[in-house]
Amino acid sequence: MPAPERIPSRSLTGTELVDLLTEGELTVLGQIRGASNAVLYCTVARDGEEAACVYKPVAGEQPLWDFPDGTLAAREVAAYEISEATGWGLVPPTVLRDGPYGEGMCQLWIDAAPQRDENGADGADGEAGEPPLLALVEDEEPGEGWKAVAHAEVGEGRTALLVHADDARLRRLAVLDAVINNGDRKGGHLLPAPGGRLYGIDHGVTFNADDKLRTLLWGWAGEPLTAEAVEVVERLGAELAPGTPLVTRLAELITEVEIEALRGRVAGLRATGRHPEPSGQWPSIPWPPV
Repeated sequence: MPAPERIPSRSLTGTELVDLLTEGELTVLGQIRGASNAVLYCTVARDGEEAACVYKPVAGEQPLWDFPDGTLAAREVAAYEISEATGWGLVPPTVLRDGPYGEGMCQLWIDAAPQRDENGADGADGEAGEPPLLALVEDEEPGEGWKAVAHAEVGEGRTALLVHADDARLRRLAVLDAVINNGDRKGGHLLPAPGGRLYGIDHGVTFNADDKLRTLLWGWAGEPLTAEAVEVVERLGAELAPGTPLVTRLAELITEVEIEALRGRVAGLRATGRHPEPSGQWPSIPWPPV
């Protein structure tokens, strides 16, 4: 679904975008089909500023047996809070607010940049595309610049190797997913944006107290964290101490048990200094993968 013609009249800061999403008037333009929960495409406007956004009302959520407490909307906001705490800005500005169909998550709409096809060709209109982030290859080992995820059936008894780019932005996202215990990191949840930014979206099934990590970004499993990531998890450990502003905000979004499990995951990353590996007790790849 394309963005509306009305856009912010100037480049807004992160704080200004959060204020706009929180206090602006929501106008529903349509529903995004194919999602398991209600996802509404909207504009949000205040004081002459407008932006496109996604609004996911709590009333449109399907109950999940393994997430009996809280709401998916609140978990999406908690994921944004952790993303901001890392300093990486991997999740678009996201708030919890009232809307036309009650309380829900409101997130800035990201127009994803076009990607090159599997042969490296740009779009039909000649617009330069972003390098692909995921691919299926028939080789047994990933080529240069790629990391192996798993073998996948591609029909007629054939298999192919699923790979993802050895990309610093994806690696940061893999660390974020390990911290928030993301149970659904699919390919369609990766949004490369103009200017080289990469965003991750759809964080409703996160922060479970049990290990639920399911992702397509296993290429670094068991490898040492980068020096940057080590610094980030060290800082997160301090910011997740009881009584900090971050924990106060998280306490309004997820349970105390989940906050304690969050602390435990961060402590685990600090102790090992490595990307986590699949536990073997839970499917490690989301389905469908896209």
